[in-house]
Amino acid sequence: MSGDLAARQAALVEALVAGGPDPIGFDPERLAATRRALLRKRAGQAAAAWPLLAAALGPDWTPTFAARFDAVAPTDALREGWDLARELRSDARFTPGAARELAAREAALRYDGVSAPRRRSRADAALRHLLKRS
Repeated sequence: MSGDLAARQAALVEALVAGGPDPIGFDPERLAATRRALLRKRAGQAAAAWPLLAAALGPDWTPTFAARFDAVAPTDALREGWDLARELRSDARFTPGAARELAAREAALRYDGVSAPRRRSRADAALRHLLKRS
């Protein structure tokens, strides 16, 4: 693949999922429709990873997800749902089920909001247990 083709493809991907400018020669309406479709797909994947959070928002799930992640480069469904769950903690729509779902993830995994979640170690679990007791 030539460097020019690779650069044009990278520009198209950036325009579709990461907020980059529309590449020259592409129909802006079609690009916008593709962006919306890709955001809906990401929202569906995040809903599968975070079913209680998605259920809490009901029909507002996809618009809420799209508003948060429009022009944000994708990571993965788990991380995007986690970021949204943390942001919505104080939202009135954040149900007890969504809170339990987030708490279970926070207890089992470490996630700093940047790198991929990792399983907590036994030392982490022991420390959390001790802190709960005090």
